[in-house]
Amino acid sequence: MTNNSPAFAAFGLSLIAAATLLPPAVGCAFAADPLGTWYTAGKESQVRIRHCGDALCGALVWLKVPNDPKTGRPKTDKENADASERNRHLIGVEIVLGMKPSGTPDQWKGRVYNAKDGNTYTGYFTMIGANTATLKGCALGIICKSQTWTRAK
Repeated sequence: MTNNSPAFAAFGLSLIAAATLLPPAVGCAFAADPLGTWYTAGKESQVRIRHCGDALCGALVWLKVPNDPKTGRPKTDKENADASERNRHLIGVEIVLGMKPSGTPDQWKGRVYNAKDGNTYTGYFTMIGANTATLKGCALGIICKSQTWTRAK
């Protein structure tokens, strides 16, 4: 069979067709991409997810209401358990911390900082579609809250 023979062309097409019909090889995973900017629940804020070493981290990059209604000044991390952090602006605060693959496809596990109460929880970031994810934070491993995030376009 030569490279320009009809039989060779048919053979090539049959390989392409077979490759598209076969299931992926064992061990191949087609994980959704968590990197990028995400709206939190209710589009209250945006978090940019990026690599930090071999993990995922995410910082607040936008707030729907950036200023404290009481003071008119930019919102600060006033509930932080660490008093030395309470005056920092919320924009730039890391809330998704050191998440690594959990062993479940499209899910990462690490820590989640909640600026509303100033606490850090065990967290899970799970892709449920190309543009949708859930962020779950758990205290004591049993009391959990989740919210759905959507990818900002």
